[in-house]
Amino acid sequence: MTLRVVIADDEALIRAGLRIILDAEPDLSVVGEAADGAAVIPVVRRERPDVVLMDVRMPALDGIQATRRLLTLDDPPKVLVVTTFENDDYVYDALRAGASGFLLKRTRPDDLIKAVKLVAAGESLLFPAAIRTLAGRRNAVPAPGRVPGIDRLTGREGDVLRLMTQGLSNNEIAAELVVSQETVKTHVGNVLAKLGARDRTQAVIAAYESGFVSPR
Repeated sequence: MTLRVVIADDEALIRAGLRIILDAEPDLSVVGEAADGAAVIPVVRRERPDVVLMDVRMPALDGIQATRRLLTLDDPPKVLVVTTFENDDYVYDALRAGASGFLLKRTRPDDLIKAVKLVAAGESLLFPAAIRTLAGRRNAVPAPGRVPGIDRLTGREGDVLRLMTQGLSNNEIAAELVVSQETVKTHVGNVLAKLGARDRTQAVIAAYESGFVSPR
């Protein structure tokens, strides 16, 4: 199956470079481009991509607002933020808005390809240290009431969430807790459901914003 990708970036050179890299892969196809956040909405409606590569700083409508709008569509695409600076507050806001992860524009082509496929498969692209740093800057005072469901986690689900904030995969969590991968998968699903999180990235952000784990 060929994965369909839309690129949203206000720099034509960046869009061209990303297209060349992605179209060189036999199972990836760039089906549309947009030069700002407002323009990406109709492109996505028309082309129905699996993944949108989204710049965060764009005219007309930034990538944060564009991400929010895309995720209200029926069968929305996965959003992968592409940014120049990993400590950009816009990145954190985009992740809070529902993006599945982020990449730096200096990322190697092979890593870009892997990231698109990973996100398309329903996984989150986590950079634990960067997210922790951004959370620490943005949430000096935890706000438990802002994250309903955090108090309903069982002890084991809490253990799983803490390990998720460290960027561990299901396999790594299973090894750490000495349980099966299926058991971890069940716990992760329960964590997401109780927190109302659409993916692991959203769950990790909820863990920091509630004070369940400290970014310090």
